Amino acid sequence: MSKESALWYKSPAHPSKWSEALPVGNGRLGAMVFGGVNTERIQLNEDTLWSGGYRNRNNPDAKGNIDKIRELLKQGNVHDAEQLSRYALAGTPEYQRAYQTLGDLQILFHDMPGDICDYRRSLCLDTAIVSVEFNAGGYLYKRDVLASAPAGVIAIKFTTNNPSGLSFDARLTRGRYSNCTGSHGKNAIFMNGVNGGHDGISFHCLASGHADADGDIEVVGEYLIIRNAREAYIYITAATSFKHSNTLDVCSETNNAAANKGYTSILHEHIQDYQALESRVTLSLEGENTTHLPTDERLQKVKSGTADPGLTALYFRFGRYLLISCSRTGSLPANLQGLWCNDFLPPWDSKYTININTQMNYWPAEICNLTECHNPLFEHLWRMHPRGTITATEMYNARGFVAHHNTDIWGDTAPQDSYIAATYWVMGAAWLCLHIWEHYEYTLDKDFLAAHFGLLKDACMFFVDFLVENEQGELIVSPTVSPENTYKLANGKNGTLCEGCAMDGQILAELFAACEKACDILNQDTGFASTIATMRSKLPPTRVGKNGGIMEWLTEKEEAEPGHRHMSHLFALFPGNGITPETTPELAEAARTTLALRLASGGGHTGWSRAWIINFLAKLGDGNGAYSHFNELLCHSTLPNLFDDHPPFQIDGNFGATAAIAHMLVSSSHNKVYLLKALPEEWKQGSVNGLCAKGGLVVNLSWANGKLTEATFYAKHDYAGVIVYNGVQMPIKLPKGETVSWGDINKLS
Repeated sequence: MSKESALWYKSPAHPSKWSEALPVGNGRLGAMVFGGVNTERIQLNEDTLWSGGYRNRNNPDAKGNIDKIRELLKQGNVHDAEQLSRYALAGTPEYQRAYQTLGDLQILFHDMPGDICDYRRSLCLDTAIVSVEFNAGGYLYKRDVLASAPAGVIAIKFTTNNPSGLSFDARLTRGRYSNCTGSHGKNAIFMNGVNGGHDGISFHCLASGHADADGDIEVVGEYLIIRNAREAYIYITAATSFKHSNTLDVCSETNNAAANKGYTSILHEHIQDYQALESRVTLSLEGENTTHLPTDERLQKVKSGTADPGLTALYFRFGRYLLISCSRTGSLPANLQGLWCNDFLPPWDSKYTININTQMNYWPAEICNLTECHNPLFEHLWRMHPRGTITATEMYNARGFVAHHNTDIWGDTAPQDSYIAATYWVMGAAWLCLHIWEHYEYTLDKDFLAAHFGLLKDACMFFVDFLVENEQGELIVSPTVSPENTYKLANGKNGTLCEGCAMDGQILAELFAACEKACDILNQDTGFASTIATMRSKLPPTRVGKNGGIMEWLTEKEEAEPGHRHMSHLFALFPGNGITPETTPELAEAARTTLALRLASGGGHTGWSRAWIINFLAKLGDGNGAYSHFNELLCHSTLPNLFDDHPPFQIDGNFGATAAIAHMLVSSSHNKVYLLKALPEEWKQGSVNGLCAKGGLVVNLSWANGKLTEATFYAKHDYAGVIVYNGVQMPIKLPKGETVSWGDINKLS
């Protein structure tokens, strides 16, 4: 089997096609490398550079109108309920802050000799380095770009064997959106600015140049000039006022430390740091060796109908690379574009859409053995918590904390937009807090659970006050929406606002159950656990409709968009656990019907939606279906650099599909691990090492001709459960630190 270790291309990215460039990142700093010959563009990001400061956007008139809206819905007057919601529930102002580009490092090379040949641009997934190399006039030219987490810089190395060396000018640019550029000492240039007025985020970006003894360096105006160097380096860093009051000093100290350390040490520490995470998991899928082909050509061949299992393995590895690169402890969580954003007003502000997209970003974190990369999401939940308690009080006169369908750098929890189908939805914090429980289920870390229990409890507490009882005696969310879908009213018009929907009940059932279990594990708040257990018993159940599918709303409604991209009523199937073929076969069959109906009407047309479908099918054990839809993702929703195409680029599809590939091979509940549950026929032979299962198991598998040939299990914690393969269930008890093979499980049971 060939090792899928690099994305590579025979030509530079087109200067105007950002989605052809290659990403590097250290969680905080990101760059997109275009790889030009005579010019190089390196587009830069810093994860805390957003468009402005925090504002309390909670609508003061929500509290006095929420009961009126509920009564209008109860009367069936959806139109008036929606109109009043536009006034009383919208944020004031309606928009949160936007993530923005830091700018570009632009490099102009001089006197490149002769014709260019043997060009190669690559991203090495062994080292997390983007390289550009070519031959000009018989001489080799190479540059390497990396984003070092230990050093806190983006480092660029330029080399040539041309005796005359290489010469170039470099400058930092941000169009019209920087305050000042210029020199910072004899070998550095800087750029600074303020976003969003007097309360906005200010920043500095610094780039310092270094060269071998033969090279000359000077700074003139805003240009860093290097001449006749056979070896040269640029170190780039940036800092914002979100974390620092002295941003220029921070940049100077970081760059000086990098220069004193030297590129060789930076490189060694970077690779060591990256591989400590990346090397935990490997995936190999047997097929024709196509690594000699550029990645864009391989992708095009798949679009033409050629099978390439190796490209799937490469995509999977790239997905883990992206999460390592954009979500590190201490950084902000991955946003709609991860870390990489080319715009000042990006699509959907490139912030955190929390009615699925942010959550999907973290679906691979635990199963793909990158649990540390989950930390920024938990850190951000604490940033949201005080804002959410204010929103709960000021808008809904409720305890606990709440968030709607978006948040930003400040943890803003007030409603975003005036888009009824999405805006007036109070489930954002509830869904996000389920990631706390997921992390615990995989790690069994009681200290973590205790430290984050307050978030779980307060997310539940909001609904203790907010839920209302309907005429059937069920506790429902009202008003609400089923993101971001619409239904037809009797008068022929469309409606969105409703009294309860399937997703709300499914999320709350899992949230309440998780909090109850946490109370038991931590031996605290037993009275509160009893309260929410009683409430959980009164939540509306997941129902099957007349069409044989899962009902999206609590009453039968005709969808206005039968092929809608959101499949919210299947939350209980994935990422939830309320629907499984093993425990709820009738609901699982109804979920299959739901998917079939959605797809028959054109569903799955966005990248992240297709990724969600692959996870649904993996959970249902439909390996061939999952494989088919992964191919659809490659064919219709994947850009030349393997970024997911919504369109435009959104990183959630990358992360959702990465998680789906893992779940096709290993899936788990709190006490069962399923092996090769959704293995497609096309993956006849392969192996995967290092995937994680709930309860603290690490799983290694090999298979041939579609059959398991070898499996080993390592226990991070004492494990007691069942391993399931092809209908065979094997009990296992494994002490912490021990390893056992499939064939030896009987000896331990």
